Amino acid sequence: MDGGRGHSTNCRACSQLDGFLLDMVHSVGAWTYLVLFLIVFCETGLVITPFLPGDSLLFAAGAVCAVPDSPVRVELMAPLLFVAALLGDNLNYHLGRFAGPRAFSGRIRFLNPTHLEKTQKFFVKHGGKAVVLARFVPIVRTFAPFVAGIGAMRYRTFLAFCLLGAALWVGLFLTAGWAFGNMPWVKANFSKVVLAIIVLSLMPIAIEWWKHRAEVRREATQVQS
Repeated sequence: MDGGRGHSTNCRACSQLDGFLLDMVHSVGAWTYLVLFLIVFCETGLVITPFLPGDSLLFAAGAVCAVPDSPVRVELMAPLLFVAALLGDNLNYHLGRFAGPRAFSGRIRFLNPTHLEKTQKFFVKHGGKAVVLARFVPIVRTFAPFVAGIGAMRYRTFLAFCLLGAALWVGLFLTAGWAFGNMPWVKANFSKVVLAIIVLSLMPIAIEWWKHRAEVRREATQVQS
């Protein structure tokens, strides 16, 4: 019962996010750019803030940009949030390099070793593509740059995948919100639309998982024969 109430609460919060942003735009005007920049930067750059909105925030921001007479413009919002995501990932990477293996020991109080271990397995499974794919997975999105910095990836390789991942993440959700966010049906079913976009963005990970499973089964069959 509690889980159901929690899920309902999250859906209501998601569906009200675009209204909240619209109210904020009317209240603070162009300062909205700074507020959203900081949210995206912290959500991607600090391992202690994986709870901040990501996908739904970008979609809602795009929808707000499309509102007639809105003081925020998508052509400014897109590069700004791209830079926020890029800077956040790079900060997180270097924090991971600084923390090193101690991060997995449990001695750093604000780090969850379970989340780190899951993200590390994600890297082992997907290789360099993990940086791009992780952009579309809540929690993993926050911890992936940190784990990469601990030792899972060289910085030049990380930076290349980081640029691609940030561009795809911001571009997909912000553009989708700008193009469709103000349609009456979308506004009435905001949380469902965001969920559908997240599911679609997770398809590459599902395909990779299916390929990995098929390869494991094939190898097991060859060993048995």
